[in-house]
Amino acid sequence: MTSRIATIAIDALDAPRVAEFWMAVLGWRIVEDDGEVLSIGPPAGAGPTIDVVRVTERKTAKNRLHLDLRADGSSQAREVERLLALGARKTDIGQGPDVSWVVLADPEGNEFCVLSRSVQDV
Repeated sequence: MTSRIATIAIDALDAPRVAEFWMAVLGWRIVEDDGEVLSIGPPAGAGPTIDVVRVTERKTAKNRLHLDLRADGSSQAREVERLLALGARKTDIGQGPDVSWVVLADPEGNEFCVLSRSVQDV
């Protein structure tokens, strides 16, 4: 028997803003909002969800866990441009200049990577 990821949790001061960002990034929708947690997931309902949890403290250090994204139907460069337009920003977590991925942060500074190969190249 094994485990399966059910939910990924992201803490946020402005949960609606962070949820809107990730919904735009992934093409997802709100599946539940109980006032403290905004749950977002794929339109078809399959797969894990992301819970954006309202908190009162700011992020203070580099994430110990982050998401790695692959562009779907686009190149890494075009996807990075799209994510920057949605409110992401480039960030330096100590990666060298010769890495094949791009490190970005969501509107509250949660880091994530955009990998060099697209979904179609995998």
